[in-house]
Amino acid sequence: MTGRRLTSLLAYATTMAAAASPLTGCGVLPGVTAGSREPVTVMTWAPDRTRATNMPGMPAMAQAYARWVNANGGIDGHELRVLTCNERNTGAGAAACARRAAREGAVAVVGSYSQHGNAFMAPLEAAGIPYIGGYGISEDEFTSSLSYPVNGGVAALVAGHGTQLAASCREVALVRPDTIAGDRLPDLLNAGLRGTGHDGAFDIPAPEDADEYTRQAGQARTRAGGTDGCVAAVLGERTQVFFDSYRRLPADGQGAADGQGAADGQADGGTVSPPGEGAPRISSVLGSVDQPLIDRTGGAHGPFEGAYVTGWYPQADDPAWQPMRKVIKEHAFADNRVDPTDAGVQTTWIAYTVLRRLVESLDSDRITPLQLSHALDQGARIETGGLTPPLRWRYDDLLGAPDFPRIVNHAVTFQVVRQGRLVTQRPGFVDVGKTIVAGPS
Repeated sequence: MTGRRLTSLLAYATTMAAAASPLTGCGVLPGVTAGSREPVTVMTWAPDRTRATNMPGMPAMAQAYARWVNANGGIDGHELRVLTCNERNTGAGAAACARRAAREGAVAVVGSYSQHGNAFMAPLEAAGIPYIGGYGISEDEFTSSLSYPVNGGVAALVAGHGTQLAASCREVALVRPDTIAGDRLPDLLNAGLRGTGHDGAFDIPAPEDADEYTRQAGQARTRAGGTDGCVAAVLGERTQVFFDSYRRLPADGQGAADGQGAADGQADGGTVSPPGEGAPRISSVLGSVDQPLIDRTGGAHGPFEGAYVTGWYPQADDPAWQPMRKVIKEHAFADNRVDPTDAGVQTTWIAYTVLRRLVESLDSDRITPLQLSHALDQGARIETGGLTPPLRWRYDDLLGAPDFPRIVNHAVTFQVVRQGRLVTQRPGFVDVGKTIVAGPS
């Protein structure tokens, strides 16, 4: 977001004002005859204020999008009503959000984040509600016939990350969540590495909600070796905590392998090892490392300078993001949850772009979940202004990977941190579809 952020008090006032906006359904949309078309109700959910990954920017972006389209006549004359829900990073929370979506008449769940697909997809399927443009963190998003992903999910990121690292890293240590979803990541990373003849990475499972990762950081540095090695961490919001532990390891490496004496970077006479001085290069994927994190940790002088990062979309200052930035500036400027460089915010924008194009194509006074899913299944082709390849969800468009059959967008982007900014390392999209198919063993 450009310019100085306003105070939290102003953000609160703006949020409260939005609650009384046309999102509540009161009044008439500008330029639309009263009662001409029924409102379209959707839901966006994400975890907030939890110990693991939080994505408050996704519901906030959804609300800003609704304020924008409703200020301009709605979507093809339909008022857009956005319900939001905190799924709390729990299966029970995700299921409760899905049941609420059905109970309150949502025609779709759009641009949401939850790793508990096994909890939320069943209620949505029972109600026939399509799941459009989820973040891509759960397996069910890529298996359910009512899910329409806009990216290749974590599978594409990690497979692509292996490809990105293969050319530069002799040894790779992967630090990933010790969860069912995390168990899939080593195979995907190794598929990318081995596609160019590289050996596989050393796998280091880690708790997804730990307060420090000294032991895992020591293992990763030891296994990655010297400057020709890479430490890749894919821990969501806890990635920052991991790299904080990593940079505090004793410079002489004593105690690093078992994590003893390295919690504050000074044990056994050691000193904090500056990034890039005899240490392996660090790397990650978008969502675990993004521009806001790089800024918070020192920019060009922080630990992420020179890091490799694999993303789904073009770099944050690409002109293709300008429409989103304009909406944020005009309708969410005071809301510091909405950062245009955040991958969750970007995914939500793309998901709502899909919804808007879909509703416009239907040209109907009333929109139903069945209409949406039928149009998508029959081959509605969505252009996203260059933020993704054209999206379409016909059977022939599905990747058909054994564990991720509903991936239709298997493109990633290779980025690197230079002078504190995430910039393009390799122009354009890189297709990792074949790598994903070869990934899980």
